[in-house]
Amino acid sequence: MKVISLQKGKKVYFASDNHLGAPTQKDSLPREKKFVAWLDSIKHDAQAIFLMGDLFDFWFEYKTVVPKGFTRTLGKLAELSDSGIQITYFVGNHDLWMNGYFEEELNIPVYHEPQHFLINDTSFFIGHGDGLGPDDKGFKRMKKVFTNPIAQWFFKWLHPDLGVRLGKHLSVNNKIISGEADAKFMGEDKEWLVLYAKRKLETRHYDHFIFGHRHLPMEIKLSKTSTYTNLGDWISHFTYAVFDGKNLSLHSQKNMSQPQK
Repeated sequence: MKVISLQKGKKVYFASDNHLGAPTQKDSLPREKKFVAWLDSIKHDAQAIFLMGDLFDFWFEYKTVVPKGFTRTLGKLAELSDSGIQITYFVGNHDLWMNGYFEEELNIPVYHEPQHFLINDTSFFIGHGDGLGPDDKGFKRMKKVFTNPIAQWFFKWLHPDLGVRLGKHLSVNNKIISGEADAKFMGEDKEWLVLYAKRKLETRHYDHFIFGHRHLPMEIKLSKTSTYTNLGDWISHFTYAVFDGKNLSLHSQKNMSQPQK
Protein backbone atom coordinates (compact mmCIF):
# COMPACT_ATOMS: atom_id res chain seq x y z
CA MET A 1 0.00 0.00 0.00
CA LYS A 2 1.26 3.46 -0.97
CA VAL A 3 0.45 6.47 1.22
CA ILE A 4 -0.08 10.08 0.12
CA SER A 5 -0.70 12.82 2.69
CA LEU A 6 -2.20 15.84 0.95
CA GLN A 7 -0.97 19.27 1.91
CA LYS A 8 -3.54 21.97 2.62
CA GLY A 9 -5.15 23.23 -0.57
CA LYS A 10 -3.64 20.47 -2.72
CA LYS A 11 -5.50 17.92 -4.84
CA VAL A 12 -5.03 14.63 -6.65
CA TYR A 13 -5.96 14.35 -10.34
CA PHE A 14 -6.74 11.23 -12.39
CA ALA A 15 -6.90 10.96 -16.21
CA SER A 16 -6.91 8.12 -18.70
CA ASP A 17 -7.16 7.02 -22.33
CA ASN A 18 -5.75 9.82 -24.47
CA HIS A 19 -4.66 7.45 -27.27
CA LEU A 20 -2.26 10.03 -28.66
CA GLY A 21 -1.26 9.17 -32.20
CA ALA A 22 -4.67 7.79 -33.16
CA PRO A 23 -5.85 7.67 -35.81
CA THR A 24 -2.77 9.66 -36.90
CA GLN A 25 -0.26 11.97 -35.24
CA LYS A 26 -1.74 14.95 -37.11
CA ASP A 27 -5.32 14.12 -36.12
CA SER A 28 -4.48 13.65 -32.45
CA LEU A 29 -2.39 16.85 -32.18
CA PRO A 30 -5.35 19.11 -31.20
CA ARG A 31 -6.28 16.64 -28.45
CA GLU A 32 -2.69 16.54 -27.27
CA LYS A 33 -2.54 20.34 -27.07
CA LYS A 34 -5.79 20.35 -25.10
CA PHE A 35 -4.44 17.78 -22.66
CA VAL A 36 -1.17 19.68 -22.21
CA ALA A 37 -3.13 22.89 -21.58
CA TRP A 38 -5.14 21.03 -18.92
CA LEU A 39 -1.95 19.76 -17.26
CA ASP A 40 -0.67 23.33 -17.21
CA SER A 41 -3.94 24.57 -15.67
CA ILE A 42 -3.79 22.16 -12.70
CA LYS A 43 -0.13 22.53 -11.77
CA HIS A 44 -0.88 25.23 -9.18
CA ASP A 45 -2.81 22.87 -6.88
CA ALA A 46 -1.86 19.36 -8.02
CA GLN A 47 0.16 17.42 -5.46
CA ALA A 48 -0.25 14.16 -7.36
CA ILE A 49 -1.40 13.14 -10.84
CA PHE A 50 -2.36 9.60 -11.80
CA LEU A 51 -2.17 8.79 -15.51
CA MET A 52 -4.23 5.65 -15.85
CA GLY A 53 -3.04 4.12 -19.09
CA ASP A 54 -3.31 4.37 -22.88
CA LEU A 55 -1.76 7.81 -22.94
CA PHE A 56 -0.44 6.67 -26.31
CA ASP A 57 -2.32 4.60 -28.85
CA PHE A 58 0.86 2.58 -29.32
CA TRP A 59 4.06 2.58 -27.29
CA PHE A 60 6.93 0.13 -27.41
CA GLU A 61 10.34 0.69 -25.85
CA TYR A 62 13.27 -0.76 -27.73
CA LYS A 63 16.62 -0.76 -25.96
CA THR A 64 17.60 2.63 -27.42
CA VAL A 65 14.47 3.76 -29.28
CA VAL A 66 11.00 4.98 -28.31
CA PRO A 67 8.19 6.04 -30.71
CA LYS A 68 8.62 9.40 -32.39
CA GLY A 69 6.43 12.33 -31.36
CA PHE A 70 4.45 13.42 -28.27
CA THR A 71 7.08 16.08 -27.47
CA ARG A 72 4.56 18.48 -25.93
CA THR A 73 3.17 15.85 -23.55
CA LEU A 74 6.53 14.43 -22.50
CA GLY A 75 7.96 17.91 -22.03
CA LYS A 76 5.04 19.01 -19.85
CA LEU A 77 5.25 15.83 -17.76
CA ALA A 78 8.97 16.44 -17.27
CA GLU A 79 8.27 20.01 -16.16
CA LEU A 80 5.62 18.94 -13.65
CA SER A 81 7.71 16.07 -12.31
CA ASP A 82 10.76 18.32 -11.94
CA SER A 83 8.63 20.84 -10.04
CA GLY A 84 7.86 18.23 -7.38
CA ILE A 85 4.41 17.03 -8.46
CA GLN A 86 4.12 13.29 -7.88
CA ILE A 87 3.09 11.62 -11.13
CA THR A 88 2.21 7.92 -11.26
CA TYR A 89 1.61 5.92 -14.43
CA PHE A 90 -0.41 2.74 -14.93
CA VAL A 91 0.11 1.00 -18.26
CA GLY A 92 -2.91 0.22 -20.40
CA ASN A 93 -3.47 -2.29 -23.14
CA HIS A 94 -1.98 0.06 -25.75
CA ASP A 95 1.18 1.01 -23.87
CA LEU A 96 1.98 -2.04 -21.75
CA TRP A 97 5.45 -2.33 -23.31
CA MET A 98 6.96 0.30 -21.03
CA ASN A 99 10.31 -0.73 -19.71
CA GLY A 100 12.11 2.04 -17.84
CA TYR A 101 11.90 5.13 -20.06
CA PHE A 102 9.39 7.03 -17.90
CA GLU A 103 11.26 6.14 -14.72
CA GLU A 104 14.65 7.13 -16.06
CA GLU A 105 13.74 10.23 -18.09
CA LEU A 106 10.75 11.63 -16.20
CA ASN A 107 11.10 10.19 -12.68
CA ILE A 108 7.59 8.75 -13.05
CA PRO A 109 6.99 5.30 -11.50
CA VAL A 110 5.15 2.88 -13.78
CA TYR A 111 2.87 0.08 -12.60
CA HIS A 112 1.71 -2.90 -14.63
CA GLU A 113 -0.87 -4.11 -12.11
CA PRO A 114 -3.55 -2.33 -10.00
CA GLN A 115 -2.33 -0.84 -6.74
CA HIS A 116 -3.76 0.13 -3.35
CA PHE A 117 -3.23 3.77 -2.33
CA LEU A 118 -4.19 5.48 0.93
CA ILE A 119 -4.75 9.20 0.38
CA ASN A 120 -5.65 11.20 3.49
CA ASP A 121 -7.07 8.08 5.15
CA THR A 122 -9.23 7.34 2.08
CA SER A 123 -8.48 4.01 0.39
CA PHE A 124 -8.21 3.73 -3.38
CA PHE A 125 -7.84 0.68 -5.62
CA ILE A 126 -6.37 2.01 -8.88
CA GLY A 127 -5.57 0.47 -12.25
CA HIS A 128 -6.17 0.79 -15.98
CA GLY A 129 -8.85 -1.91 -15.91
CA ASP A 130 -7.95 -4.11 -18.88
CA GLY A 131 -8.22 -7.85 -18.37
CA LEU A 132 -10.00 -7.59 -15.01
CA GLY A 133 -13.29 -9.16 -14.03
CA PRO A 134 -15.26 -12.01 -15.57
CA ASP A 135 -15.32 -10.65 -19.14
CA ASP A 136 -12.85 -8.95 -21.52
CA LYS A 137 -12.01 -12.49 -22.64
CA GLY A 138 -10.73 -11.57 -26.08
CA PHE A 139 -8.18 -9.16 -24.68
CA LYS A 140 -7.18 -11.56 -21.89
CA ARG A 141 -6.11 -14.06 -24.53
CA MET A 142 -4.31 -11.41 -26.53
CA LYS A 143 -2.59 -10.02 -23.44
CA LYS A 144 -0.97 -13.40 -22.80
CA VAL A 145 0.72 -13.03 -26.18
CA PHE A 146 1.65 -9.36 -25.67
CA THR A 147 3.26 -10.01 -22.28
CA ASN A 148 5.03 -13.20 -23.32
CA PRO A 149 8.81 -12.57 -23.04
CA ILE A 150 9.52 -14.67 -26.13
CA ALA A 151 6.99 -12.74 -28.25
CA GLN A 152 8.43 -9.43 -27.02
CA TRP A 153 11.96 -10.63 -27.79
CA PHE A 154 11.00 -11.46 -31.39
CA PHE A 155 9.18 -8.12 -31.80
CA LYS A 156 12.28 -6.23 -30.67
CA TRP A 157 14.19 -7.73 -33.58
CA LEU A 158 11.90 -5.91 -36.02
CA HIS A 159 13.35 -2.64 -37.22
CA PRO A 160 11.61 0.17 -35.27
CA ASP A 161 10.21 1.66 -38.50
CA LEU A 162 8.49 -1.65 -39.23
CA GLY A 163 7.61 -2.52 -35.62
CA VAL A 164 6.01 0.84 -34.80
CA ARG A 165 4.11 0.88 -38.09
CA LEU A 166 2.75 -2.61 -37.43
CA GLY A 167 1.87 -1.74 -33.84
CA LYS A 168 0.01 1.42 -34.85
CA HIS A 169 -1.91 -0.46 -37.53
CA LEU A 170 -3.09 -3.09 -35.07
CA SER A 171 -3.91 -0.52 -32.39
CA VAL A 172 -6.26 1.36 -34.72
CA ASN A 173 -7.75 -1.50 -36.73
CA ASN A 174 -8.00 -4.46 -34.32
CA LYS A 175 -11.25 -3.98 -32.37
CA ILE A 176 -10.11 -6.27 -29.54
CA ILE A 177 -7.06 -4.06 -28.98
CA SER A 178 -8.78 -0.74 -29.64
CA GLY A 179 -11.76 -1.55 -27.44
CA GLU A 180 -14.08 0.00 -30.03
CA ALA A 181 -16.58 -2.83 -29.67
CA ASP A 182 -16.85 -2.33 -25.89
CA ALA A 183 -17.30 1.45 -25.66
CA LYS A 184 -20.94 1.32 -24.63
CA PHE A 185 -22.63 1.02 -21.24
CA MET A 186 -23.71 -2.57 -20.66
CA GLY A 187 -25.81 -2.06 -17.53
CA GLU A 188 -24.52 -2.11 -13.98
CA ASP A 189 -25.16 -5.85 -13.61
CA LYS A 190 -23.04 -6.57 -16.71
CA GLU A 191 -20.25 -4.04 -16.34
CA TRP A 192 -17.34 -6.37 -15.70
CA LEU A 193 -15.26 -3.79 -13.83
CA VAL A 194 -18.19 -3.20 -11.49
CA LEU A 195 -18.47 -6.95 -10.93
CA TYR A 196 -14.72 -7.13 -10.34
CA ALA A 197 -14.86 -4.32 -7.76
CA LYS A 198 -17.77 -5.94 -5.93
CA ARG A 199 -15.82 -9.17 -5.74
CA LYS A 200 -12.81 -7.34 -4.31
CA LEU A 201 -15.04 -5.83 -1.62
CA GLU A 202 -15.86 -9.32 -0.38
CA THR A 203 -12.34 -9.62 1.01
CA ARG A 204 -11.30 -6.02 1.69
CA HIS A 205 -12.90 -2.58 1.84
CA TYR A 206 -11.91 0.22 -0.52
CA ASP A 207 -13.57 3.62 -0.54
CA HIS A 208 -12.91 4.12 -4.26
CA PHE A 209 -12.16 1.97 -7.28
CA ILE A 210 -10.76 4.05 -10.15
CA PHE A 211 -10.24 2.62 -13.63
CA GLY A 212 -9.95 3.74 -17.23
CA HIS A 213 -10.10 1.46 -20.29
CA ARG A 214 -13.88 1.64 -20.84
CA HIS A 215 -13.83 5.15 -22.39
CA LEU A 216 -17.05 5.94 -20.52
CA PRO A 217 -17.24 8.37 -17.58
CA MET A 218 -19.11 6.54 -14.82
CA GLU A 219 -19.77 6.87 -11.10
CA ILE A 220 -21.51 3.83 -9.61
CA LYS A 221 -22.21 3.18 -5.95
CA LEU A 222 -21.05 -0.30 -5.00
CA SER A 223 -22.20 0.03 -1.39
CA LYS A 224 -23.00 2.78 1.09
CA THR A 225 -19.27 3.46 1.53
CA SER A 226 -17.67 2.38 -1.74
CA THR A 227 -17.79 3.83 -5.27
CA TYR A 228 -16.59 2.74 -8.70
CA THR A 229 -15.41 5.55 -10.99
CA ASN A 230 -14.44 5.20 -14.62
CA LEU A 231 -12.47 8.14 -15.97
CA GLY A 232 -13.84 8.18 -19.51
CA ASP A 233 -11.34 9.39 -22.11
CA TRP A 234 -9.65 12.35 -23.83
CA ILE A 235 -11.10 11.50 -27.24
CA SER A 236 -14.84 12.15 -26.91
CA HIS A 237 -15.49 13.04 -23.28
CA PHE A 238 -12.32 14.85 -22.09
CA THR A 239 -13.08 13.80 -18.52
CA TYR A 240 -10.96 13.45 -15.41
CA ALA A 241 -11.41 12.95 -11.66
CA VAL A 242 -10.30 15.12 -8.74
CA PHE A 243 -9.84 14.18 -5.09
CA ASP A 244 -9.64 17.16 -2.73
CA GLY A 245 -8.76 15.18 0.38
CA LYS A 246 -12.37 14.35 1.22
CA ASN A 247 -14.43 13.99 -1.95
CA LEU A 248 -13.83 12.45 -5.38
CA SER A 249 -15.63 13.98 -8.36
CA LEU A 250 -15.68 13.69 -12.16
CA HIS A 251 -15.17 16.77 -14.33
CA SER A 252 -15.05 17.52 -18.06
CA GLN A 253 -12.83 19.76 -20.16
CA LYS A 254 -14.97 19.20 -23.23
CA ASN A 255 -15.92 22.85 -23.49
CA MET A 256 -12.41 24.10 -22.79
CA SER A 257 -11.30 26.45 -25.56
CA GLN A 258 -9.18 24.65 -28.12
CA PRO A 259 -5.49 25.68 -28.30
CA GLN A 260 -4.29 27.02 -31.62
CA LYS A 261 -3.09 24.41 -34.10
